[in-house]
Amino acid sequence: MAISFNQIQATLRVPIVAVEISNENAVQGSTIQPYKILVIGQRLPTGSVVAHVPTRITSVAQAKNFFGTGSMLAHMLEALIRVNNFTETWAIAVDDDAAAQAATCTITVVGAPTAGGTINMYVSGRRMTVGVNVSDDAEAIASNISTSINANADMPVTATSALGVVTLTSKNAGAAGNGIDIRFNFHTGEEFPSGVRATATTFSGGTSNPDLAAAIAALGDQQYHVIALPYTDAVSLSTIEAELSDRWGPMRMIEGMAFAASRENHSGLGTLGNSRNSPHVSIMGAYGIPNAPWEVAAAVAGTVAFYSNIDPARQFKTLPLTGILPPASGDRFTMQERNILLYDGISTFVVDAGGVVRLERIITTYKTNPAGADDPSYLDAMTPMLLCFLRWDFRNHILRKYPRHKLANDGTRYGVGQAIITPKIGKAEAVAKFRDWEDMGLVENGEQFKRDLICERNATDPNRLDWLLSPDIINNFMVGAAKIAFLLQGAERPS
Repeated sequence: MAISFNQIQATLRVPIVAVEISNENAVQGSTIQPYKILVIGQRLPTGSVVAHVPTRITSVAQAKNFFGTGSMLAHMLEALIRVNNFTETWAIAVDDDAAAQAATCTITVVGAPTAGGTINMYVSGRRMTVGVNVSDDAEAIASNISTSINANADMPVTATSALGVVTLTSKNAGAAGNGIDIRFNFHTGEEFPSGVRATATTFSGGTSNPDLAAAIAALGDQQYHVIALPYTDAVSLSTIEAELSDRWGPMRMIEGMAFAASRENHSGLGTLGNSRNSPHVSIMGAYGIPNAPWEVAAAVAGTVAFYSNIDPARQFKTLPLTGILPPASGDRFTMQERNILLYDGISTFVVDAGGVVRLERIITTYKTNPAGADDPSYLDAMTPMLLCFLRWDFRNHILRKYPRHKLANDGTRYGVGQAIITPKIGKAEAVAKFRDWEDMGLVENGEQFKRDLICERNATDPNRLDWLLSPDIINNFMVGAAKIAFLLQGAERPS
């Protein structure tokens, strides 16, 4: 018997009983893939961490200290930690573009109160209250609104007032600021004090989101399985799509998926979705949601990361987006409208009877292959997430079990215990790994897998072993269909 030792020399003459310890066979079956989340967003100058420095985050307090209270990035991390405080999370900040303009909106207060009361106001889903006295006029009320906003450092805006008009300005400059939402009396029972009204324009005027190139370069080859992206402009999406496509390639194998959100209306969402075609990016339609779209993106990313790490093949339907406020009833898309969006490459949500926002179907923007033919192969986000795990698990298994092995042809006569792998052994390892995945509910149709499996020595490189794996990945129960063929009066059965 010729055993392959890793550390014991064959030339020993000194009397000794040498025993080496190897962990080559210690781990059996599949292991859990450790996830990392990356959150990209804009910082404020008050933050202690400069731009383009990957930073691990474990609390909301850290996020505010590192990137500035009220910043886009701090709000994204708060939204993510609310739904997932378990998965390892990193953030990388970007500064406002030097040429960017900040988004603004105005609030106009009219009327004179006939009784005292409270104004209930929501900025990006953050509630604030302003007391109103009978003696207040519109100018005083506007001034009090401005003061209340500025007193809350966590607000994403600053405020000024003059002549009964409040002007709000996004703290972070850029086109993303146009997605900030402002509204009054969101919850049932909230109303303006008698005699007073306030109306707000939509945020607009924000221009030029930051260039992501430097932030991506700073990531190096560190893998992030889930990325929360605050932008849906064409430049930002093209940049992240190109980077993820490269990361998914066989030479890097540090794949991940990015999740974004948009508050565009139904038509705008359709246009956005149809302008993209990436299997690595998912965009949630967030029309009508009071929270900023970057908070929605972070909440979706955090939810996907938490549950994918439990089971990468299982759909996300019904999972709650804790902390994300629902649209008003009139702003919620119908089933027909959501079905159209799912053909446009836009993910959807529903609102339950209790007002909880729940994921409906998370899809990628991929719709057609390079030849332009319809291609649903990467429709659901679970597919790339599952493929990410399968590749990692198979590669991890081979590297762990055959780290320094020699390669020989099938039929070679060698001693038991030799560190040698053959195509036959490689094929058996692939089948065994498939059985692990089958037990985990990740794949099906084992006979097909064995029939299509190829493991052979490379024709031109004698030191290379090639596998062709064709796993039939598990599907999800998305649609149920039944037909009720009723009878008004059935014929009696003979006795």
